[in-house]
Amino acid sequence: MKNKKIKILQFICSTGFYGAERWVLALASHLPTDTTESLLATTLEDDSRDLELVRQFKQKCGNTFEIPMKHKFDISVVDKLVALIKRENIDIIHTHGYKSDILGVWAARKAGIPCVVTPHGFENAKDIKLRTFIWLGCQAMKYGDAIVPLSTQLMKDMHRIGVRKDKLHYIQNGVDLSEVEAVRTDDSIPAETEKLRVGFIGQMISRKNIDDILTIFDDLHQEGMPIELLFLGDGDDRARLEEKATTLASKQDIHFLGFRDDRLALLKTFDLFVMTSTLEGVPRCLMEACAMGTPVAAYQIPGIDQLITHNDTGLLAPLGERETLKGYWREMLSDTIKARQYGLNAKAYVEEHFSAQRMANEYMVLFKDLLR
Repeated sequence: MKNKKIKILQFICSTGFYGAERWVLALASHLPTDTTESLLATTLEDDSRDLELVRQFKQKCGNTFEIPMKHKFDISVVDKLVALIKRENIDIIHTHGYKSDILGVWAARKAGIPCVVTPHGFENAKDIKLRTFIWLGCQAMKYGDAIVPLSTQLMKDMHRIGVRKDKLHYIQNGVDLSEVEAVRTDDSIPAETEKLRVGFIGQMISRKNIDDILTIFDDLHQEGMPIELLFLGDGDDRARLEEKATTLASKQDIHFLGFRDDRLALLKTFDLFVMTSTLEGVPRCLMEACAMGTPVAAYQIPGIDQLITHNDTGLLAPLGERETLKGYWREMLSDTIKARQYGLNAKAYVEEHFSAQRMANEYMVLFKDLLR
């Protein structure tokens, strides 16, 4: 290993540019280029063409490979991955997501290389196909060489599903703070808006529980607060949520913006970042909000409580207590001095504990240990 770089293949079955994709990019771009070479493999499906992750990875990190899939679970991808691993002399494959874990662990065992699995979070899915994927992914990860969950709660989940203790490693999550800091300190990017701006960034899926955001916003809007609501992101629930928004009295001040290249510039304009999730890992979007110094109000659930401490780095309501959370929104939007202090406290906490460079350094130790 002294005479060649460690070649690490990041493997993800991606359909967009969400938290997991940004996380992969942050890790790969902070690994030492003098001793490692980062590569990316994604599956090529009907809903995964022209991926932003592929474009940015090529620009910042290294070579990318798209593996065609005939259908949603085409197991011929395993042999294609094995061929790629051998052709590119890959030393380690690193997987992200249920389907990626199943295919990646299988390919790693066939190719005879170590596989690192990073669980990013679970989905409280109702769809039987997705639930099956989740179950299969949980079984597959047991055969990985190292399992590195993103949160302390996910560590507990790994114990619960039967992952061997000696395979479990906890590496504190990280975010590329340099990108956030560049926007935060750029005086040419305005932070002021005409109305108080409440915002959410992330996937629009069931576990994000975005209906509560709409309800709380509409209540405060009807109280006469000069507020507007911005949603940045996409997902299976977006069409339904947009339809629901049209029925609300506050509809003219609710904006669904989809994915935006200027998401950090928009985040800078938020007077309050909100989340009402029922299940999370450690949300990257929340880390970015903290790094920006944006005040946060959310439900207190595992993962979120690793970033936000109530009455210190933000305000947290018990899960499901919508009226309590509405009171915290009202408090933060009315008392901007207190809200700003919460934001500054959160910024300091994230900078100390959640940097991408620190995370990459710890992964590097793990990669070297596996290859010994």
